[in-house]
Amino acid sequence: MTNYLTRTIQKQDQKYQYMLTLPLVACLRTIDLDLESSKDTNMEDNCLSSSASQEHLLDHITKKEVSPKSSTKLSLLPLVFLIYFEVAGGPYGEEYAVGAGGPLLAIIGFFIFPFIWSIPEALVTAELATTFPGNGGFVIWANEAFGPFWGSLMGFWKFFSGVINMASYPVLCIDYLKLVLPVLSTGFPRYLSIFIFTCILSLLNYSGLSIVGYAAVALGVVSLMPFILLSLISIPKIDPSRWLSLGEKGVKKDWTLYFNTLFWNLNFWDNASTLAGEIEDPQRTFPKALLSAGFLTCLAYIIPLLAATGAIPLDQENWVDGYFANVAEIIAGKWLKFWMEIGAVLSIIGLYEAQLSTAAYQVLGMADLGFLPQIFGERSKWFNTPWMGILISTIVAIIMSCFTFKDIISTVNFLYSLGMLLEFVSYINLRRKFPSLKRPYEVPLRLPGLVIMCLIPSLLLVYVMSAASKIVYVTSAFMTAFGIGFYYFMNVCKSNNWIQFSRFRR
Repeated sequence: MTNYLTRTIQKQDQKYQYMLTLPLVACLRTIDLDLESSKDTNMEDNCLSSSASQEHLLDHITKKEVSPKSSTKLSLLPLVFLIYFEVAGGPYGEEYAVGAGGPLLAIIGFFIFPFIWSIPEALVTAELATTFPGNGGFVIWANEAFGPFWGSLMGFWKFFSGVINMASYPVLCIDYLKLVLPVLSTGFPRYLSIFIFTCILSLLNYSGLSIVGYAAVALGVVSLMPFILLSLISIPKIDPSRWLSLGEKGVKKDWTLYFNTLFWNLNFWDNASTLAGEIEDPQRTFPKALLSAGFLTCLAYIIPLLAATGAIPLDQENWVDGYFANVAEIIAGKWLKFWMEIGAVLSIIGLYEAQLSTAAYQVLGMADLGFLPQIFGERSKWFNTPWMGILISTIVAIIMSCFTFKDIISTVNFLYSLGMLLEFVSYINLRRKFPSLKRPYEVPLRLPGLVIMCLIPSLLLVYVMSAASKIVYVTSAFMTAFGIGFYYFMNVCKSNNWIQFSRFRR
């Protein structure tokens, strides 16, 4: 079970993290000393206004996204597994649903939740990502719907939720490894291992998106193998009556943790939209990839959950992150437990790489749109990767890793909820403003049907936000205020020509 550190230890470890973060800046910058110098361009006073004409939208759609010095684009299979790792990465982390609500509610949740949340989000993403295929993703959508202020705020909400989500993966990895190496449970050894793990994975991402994509395919297959074996071996031991349990007597249901776990395990379908500029034929490839990743994700959650809860007696308090490894030992022996722990590490590598890719390319897209200074759009001369976005995302993730896994997913869910509410409203507004706009993929519903489709998940978002703790409210409010202040500060910098921005043609 994830250890809850005392304030004294947290403060000391934050000092360690700050000290450890400093060499990372020099390390990543040194690798790419010979970055291309930016071309001098005139700065725009403001980003694209919210009253952009349909002519501009069509120009934006038909403009071909070309990555400098790179002819390699993401094909279907790597994109499927990148989306899979954006959303799930395997059953690792779903244990809290059983601990919070019991087997029956966990099973029902993972059966029903995709229909009321994942499918609407994926449909909206498929339509908007194919209509506006650029690295800005959801930032472009909010900007086109409501103007630059909301586009910038969307970028900050989604960026912070993404990089905070990244911080949960090294934490989750160490939670598995501490079962073998107890020294990693707390203190300086724990945060040193998190720091080293994070830096190594970030350097791998720096090597190129194509490498990350095909690595995701291999990591996905290998990390799912122990769950396939677990499901097959458990078949003779399954007692279907165990699936009907609502939990042990005397154990109170934790509805906040239950919904946060479902939400955290089945969201982020729109994150891959920030890679649209790097995808081969995004208008055709993206919808196919979303559909394939959706089937893969649902099966990866449901089948092992049915096997584990049906094959062993319920010990509800043990169902926390990392418990699947113990279930594997009970059902098949230590060899499968060891394999599952290795699979967890491999899955976390895939999760981290996918999330870092989308966060880094979001920063690149925001720089190209003029929301961020031009230097934030710098690409590596060697690998054509957005090194500045990778660096910033990594530093924030290291800082956030001082929190527990439970606190991390709560903060991620709140910020992501804010962004998704704006995303749904942007989607409806774009349909209303530009009904005749050519859309390579279009959800086959009229405006009233779309409102209903988006309303149901929006109510769920409001519930998740209302159940947040005070620390989550404070953290989210601070980040939102920072995003608003940063937007106006960037406008001042533009008007006074203090910093160079990319010129965005109206």
